[in-house]
Amino acid sequence: MPKTAANEQLGNFLRERRLRLTPQSLGLPRGTRRRTPGLRREEVAALAGISTDWYVRLEQGRHAAPSEATIEALARVMRLSAIESAHFKRLALKRSGRLFRRETVPKAVEAIIHRISSPAYIVGARLDMLSWNQAAVSTFRDYSKIPIGERNTLFQMFTNPVLHDFFPDWRREARSMLENFRQTYDLWSHAPEFNELVDTLSARSPEFRRWWASHGVGLKASGEKLINSRGRSVKLAYATFSVLENPDLRLIIYAQVSQ
Repeated sequence: MPKTAANEQLGNFLRERRLRLTPQSLGLPRGTRRRTPGLRREEVAALAGISTDWYVRLEQGRHAAPSEATIEALARVMRLSAIESAHFKRLALKRSGRLFRRETVPKAVEAIIHRISSPAYIVGARLDMLSWNQAAVSTFRDYSKIPIGERNTLFQMFTNPVLHDFFPDWRREARSMLENFRQTYDLWSHAPEFNELVDTLSARSPEFRRWWASHGVGLKASGEKLINSRGRSVKLAYATFSVLENPDLRLIIYAQVSQ
């Protein structure tokens, strides 16, 4: 079976998780000296109850249709978290063939955003900044002054040095954003627009390049974060909501907790 971008992302995900495992963590004998970290492919296959050849083809991106039982067995062997398991299942079972088009925000939704007094904005599947209110401009920045090709929250996080000071814990915020994006990217890995963004950030940011290679996935839709605003530290709570008219659109609303 020929490789596809989605199959390769599935294989990359499995390989990274296999290399993180140790024989001891799964109750296997340490055995002879290992030249590479992690479990061997044949060990994973045996624990999951599948053939080594089948697993190798899956990890190499040459197999596209594992059964749900196989997915569950591999998730168990890999010690995947609930978020990683859900991502693995979507990646293995769903194949998006859609062409990517930069999303547009429905007029009614945009009107509501501008009536919200708290900072609020909408991003698309690729984390393009699509709409924002005046409170978001006051708290973060005026995205209308950024060229539309760079009007992307992930791009700004990894290429704009100002944000290293804006977020006191920039590394945590940047990695969390990358891992949230990774969940979406793996389902859009056939789309040139997504790959161009990844290639650009890999070339410009060593942190992005290193963290991207580890294939981490996350889902942090709400929580708190610190920002430096006008010379003082401000804690913001935030929550993310899907827009039902287009689930690729996500509305993020902030509220100040303390200063």
